[in-house]
Amino acid sequence: QVQLVESGGGLVQPGGSLRLSCAASGFNFDYYAIGWFRQAPGKEREGVSCISTSGSSTYYVDSVKGRFTISRDNAKNTVYLQMNSLKPEDTAVYYCATDCYYRGVVVTTRPFASWGQGTQVTVSS
Repeated sequence: QVQLVESGGGLVQPGGSLRLSCAASGFNFDYYAIGWFRQAPGKEREGVSCISTSGSSTYYVDSVKGRFTISRDNAKNTVYLQMNSLKPEDTAVYYCATDCYYRGVVVTTRPFASWGQGTQVTVSS
């Protein structure tokens, strides 16, 4: 069975940093692009970043570009999201998912993507 498990969330002050991890199992990890998504209360889920199978290509939505860095270690079946210069508006539950891609300015997934359960990121003083 496909499993994705996010970790690394927490409470940080504005300007702080967090590193999220997405640990995958149950599938051929290195065959899949992996994305990070987030959802704040009362808002639609938003794709924030996507990384290609090899890690050679990355994409970020404008709101996180320059602050977030996605990476992957295929030997560890893990994708990371380094989040720097965090802002209160980054507060959300962050999810990782398979089969990400981007169209225009939007990061999304193919129809039958697998998702983790999410990890809470709260940016507040």
